[in-house]
Amino acid sequence: MDYATINFHKSLNAWGTPEFNAALKKEIEQLQVDELPLQQGLTISSHATDKQFTAMVIGASDERDHISARVGIFYTGVITGCSCEDDPTPINTNCEYCVVQFDIDKTNAVTTAILLAE
Repeated sequence: MDYATINFHKSLNAWGTPEFNAALKKEIEQLQVDELPLQQGLTISSHATDKQFTAMVIGASDERDHISARVGIFYTGVITGCSCEDDPTPINTNCEYCVVQFDIDKTNAVTTAILLAE
């Protein structure tokens, strides 16, 4: 799946300061669900919802040409039914969690999001 181009300028500018984690968290939480690999991170659901998610910065490191950050994402998913008119299955949301690595290019803030197997 191709994702939209993500630019984390505020996070790049905050790198090396105490504000980095908060800046990164805020920029991630402003993304749309389809800009992240959340569908591939599902463990108990069949479809990631478009409801708001929460990011938690686990750690970040300074690499040669980019900043690499591991971030836990808390989000919701649903188990989709047949969508028949008489389908008795209620649509309940399930809590989901995955870890995504964000690599922020130091020259232009272009960021890639990679689902980690954890």
